[in-house]
Parts: sequence; C-alpha cells; structure tokens
Amino acid sequence: MEREMLFLPFVLCSFICLLTGTNVGVEGLKGNHDHLKKLFVFGDSYADTGNTNKTLSDAWKVPYGMTFPGKPDGRWCNGHILTDYVPKFMSIRTPVAFRSWKNHPNKLKQGMNFAYGGTGVFDIPGVIYPNMTRQIDLFQQLVDQKVYNSSDLQDSVVLVTLSGNDYSAYVAEYPNNYTVGIIDFIKKVVPQLVSNVERIYSMGVKQVLVANLQPLGCIPRITQAENSSVCDKFDNTAAGYHNLLLKAAVDKLNLDAHKNDYQPFILLDLFDSFTYVFNNKGVPSGSITFENPLEACCLGINQNYHCASVDKNGTKLYTLCDDPKSTFFWDGAHPSQRGWRSISLLLRDTLSKIHGISPKRN
Repeated sequence: MEREMLFLPFVLCSFICLLTGTNVGVEGLKGNHDHLKKLFVFGDSYADTGNTNKTLSDAWKVPYGMTFPGKPDGRWCNGHILTDYVPKFMSIRTPVAFRSWKNHPNKLKQGMNFAYGGTGVFDIPGVIYPNMTRQIDLFQQLVDQKVYNSSDLQDSVVLVTLSGNDYSAYVAEYPNNYTVGIIDFIKKVVPQLVSNVERIYSMGVKQVLVANLQPLGCIPRITQAENSSVCDKFDNTAAGYHNLLLKAAVDKLNLDAHKNDYQPFILLDLFDSFTYVFNNKGVPSGSITFENPLEACCLGINQNYHCASVDKNGTKLYTLCDDPKSTFFWDGAHPSQRGWRSISLLLRDTLSKIHGISPKRN
C-alpha cells in the first residue's frame, strides 16, 4: 500500500521527558541569488512531486491536485508543496521528478526530485519504493553516467525530508510494546538520516537543507479522534526527541565542515513552524488564517478510509471541504497548498541562509 504512512497513535512511558517545545501560488517568496541553479530532493510525501506509481498511489487520484495543476499529478496535496516553495525562493523552477526526467531532458537544469511518498530511511513493509539510501544511489548513478557533473553539484542545494514513516512502521510492527523500544529506535533512525545527509554532501553539493519532524501528534489522522481539537502530547514528545538528536547532529556537521562564510547544513524547523500556525491560527503577517488549523479538508468518512477512497462502484468514501484555502491540512497527514505556503513564509529567514541568497520581498 503506497499511501503515506505517518506516525500512528502511541503512548510513551513517563521516562521520556523531552518536548521541543483560488490558487495561492508561490508568489512572494523569491530571494536574490548569485549562481545557485539546481535543487535536488530526497525524502517522502512531504517532498514527492510525482514519483509514485500512477495506478497505485492516492496522490494520482481525485481530488488530489484540484487547486494546482487542476488534476492529480503525484503531489500529496491539493496543490503546491514544500518542494515548490523552496526553489521559488531560489528563483529557479521546481525540479523534475526522477520517474519522468527522460521524458523531459530539458528540465535537468532545474535539478531532480528523488523523493517517494511512503518511504523512510529504512525499508517500510508494504512500500515498493526506494528508501532514502537507494534514492541517493539513483542520484549517484546519474552522476556516474555524467547526467550531472561536478560543476552541477557545486551549484546546487539539496532538500531532505523525513516525516515519520519509519516510526509508523515500527509502531505497526510492535503494537503492544512499542513504548519499550521507541527511544532506541529513534536513536537508529536519526543516525541513518544523518549518514544519508553526510553522503549527499560528500558528493560535492553546496548545501543540504534538512527538515525536522513536524508535530506528529497534531496531524488530522491523530486529532480526528478528539474532534480535531487536541494534539497527542506523547507523539509530539517523540517528535521532539527525534528533533533534539537531529539538531545536535546537524550542529556537529557544521562545526566539522569548517566553513566560515556559510553553513553547509541548514535545519528547516517544521516542528516550530507548524506549532506557530497552530497557536496563532495562521500567519497574521502573511494574511493567512485558519479557523481551526488542526482540521483537514479531505478525510475518509471514517478511520477505515482516507482522502480519495472510493468503493467498487466509484462512490466516494471521503468528505471534501468547500474551500481548501480554509484549512491548514489537506488530508490526514499533509498540509494543503495554503498550509505549505504559511510554513514557507515562516521559513524565510532560515532559507535566507542558503549561500548566495538574500530575501527579496515582492
């Protein structure tokens, strides 16, 4: 099953005490840049722009893509996602999806997206797509084949997302005693993620943007049980612990890189950005508001179904809001286009750390 699997509800033992605490489009996010020309992307459905199988993936079914481009196109959203907003800030186009690059060789100059919805740093049971290590292998193969050269890599930035599929799989595998080993498992996931980031950087890219975990206890699939009114504190604690380890690792990578003029590794703080939207019901400075940021636009009629579910006769087994601009979340796990825009606005200062870029407000 290829639909995105994010963190399932779970309860952590009391010894875990760390808590970190129309078409909107992508206008208004451009930055001034010197020479950066390409973006390469690795990760899961928070970054995937069309790599999953068209016949199997929900992202290729109605109503996904209803805002942009007006039909399903493989994005886990009604429209633009993080992978669209980051290149806009760099004043370049969204990179081509790996699965379709041979059909669009003229788009190679934009970079490439290797992210696949449903994947993690480790293999996920039931998911046929390449984990992050194998995504990097695909990138390495293109470099070996001279599709991209060293100059291309030196003029590039990389975006890496990991939004919780490894943890979903762990909870599903150990439904009765996952609280016993979840901390140890987090200590395996984060080092593997960091190892992947180091490998990508060692290939010669300029910088790597690494997204931390969003508040896993606040996704609609979790909050739906409480009428989309309360986040699960324990899930958020687990995400906070993951993020704590990741930040420490990224800080060390920057220290070891010995770069005085820029940071080779940039942490994109999704946790704090999501939390800001939840607490403020939007981004007032960006004129974006959500009446209830925990609600989703598209959900299954009950927890047995999800957005895009239909029965054998094609009857919808999901509900759809009247206006996707009204909700921060699109479905049970993913932000809407307006949700991603709000997050991108909050990440402007962080994105301005990309070497050779300074914000340009327009």
